[in-house]
Amino acid sequence: MAKSLGPVKRKFSPWTDPSAVPFIRFENVTKRFGTFTAVNDLTLDIYEREFFSLLGPSGCGKTTLMRMLAGFEEPTSGRILLQGKDISGVPPYRRPTNMMFQSYALFPHMSVEKNIAFGLEQDNLPKGEISARVEEMLKLVKLDQFAKRKPAQLSGGQRQRVALARSLAKRPKVLLLDEPLGALDKKLREETQFELMDIQHTLGLTFLIVTHDQEEAMTVSDRIAVMDKGIIMQVATPAEIYEAPSSRYVADFIGDINILEGTISKTEAALGAPGAIHIDSDGIAVKVEQECQAVQGDKVAFAVRPEKVRISPEQPADTSVNAVYGEVWDIGYLGDFSVFLVRTADGRIVRAAQANVSRLVDRPITFGDMVWLTWSADAGLVLTR
Repeated sequence: MAKSLGPVKRKFSPWTDPSAVPFIRFENVTKRFGTFTAVNDLTLDIYEREFFSLLGPSGCGKTTLMRMLAGFEEPTSGRILLQGKDISGVPPYRRPTNMMFQSYALFPHMSVEKNIAFGLEQDNLPKGEISARVEEMLKLVKLDQFAKRKPAQLSGGQRQRVALARSLAKRPKVLLLDEPLGALDKKLREETQFELMDIQHTLGLTFLIVTHDQEEAMTVSDRIAVMDKGIIMQVATPAEIYEAPSSRYVADFIGDINILEGTISKTEAALGAPGAIHIDSDGIAVKVEQECQAVQGDKVAFAVRPEKVRISPEQPADTSVNAVYGEVWDIGYLGDFSVFLVRTADGRIVRAAQANVSRLVDRPITFGDMVWLTWSADAGLVLTR
């Protein structure tokens, strides 16, 4: 079994098992609205008990993909399989899925418990079973003491949990979450992300979330599909998406990154070291240690994250590291770390991030200082597309 890159939240990686059967499969799915193609010949596998994120900018097709799974839209071509069965033509209310909307769509005239019970009552479940499930859901989302309140008497985070409880009460096989935390403030959103993860692990359900928030996707997901213009650019774990992006688009979309365009000037054959590559980026020479299909003369991009770039007023004594000289052009103090924007002699800006491990009275590096930026040969990544 393949080993995942970076830390994982749990011992769960069916996508690395060739014998694993997908729980949900989008098979060559295309969706057109008139002349506009929202989803373009897309194939994607999602596994049972997976917390899966569709991540991308507005208009990339992620919500359309979710709505097709829910049954609110039908594919123009291709198939959607759930547990191996084609669900085309099955109406939303007959699918073992439930959707939680960004607006929460709670009934304002109903109490919390009545909102949660609504779908169960529509299914004509026995009153005793409805009461038991409502009580179970209230405990799960920690709203026992708010059962009699109306939505207007709750905070945004509490309303979000009521909507979640209502979605889970019908015990769907798949819970679909469309930008569920977008209305919450940053601190509450972060707290709720971990609550969602705990609930998903407790219930053992498959969660599919649509979001444009990179941090949210990185926090909650087992895997992420990064989308652009109706196609999937990369599917991988959060650590793999961040540390080993497959293209310039993914590298630039996820987090901050420095991308230097250049040409491979030498490869391991000339340098005599396995995986060694030299890149010329308009006068900046970059040394890389990476197995790469590109050859001498190829146009490539070199990508390195700001937190892997060290900043110092002193020229490095170690000649094996990459080094760039420039002037501190701007500084962003973000509390836990500071970001330095350094302008090189040719005018390009290179970012370095430094953790604020101590309370600084006087900043050792400030605006206008001439500094050296350094990073090791294995800190960055060569991108060929």
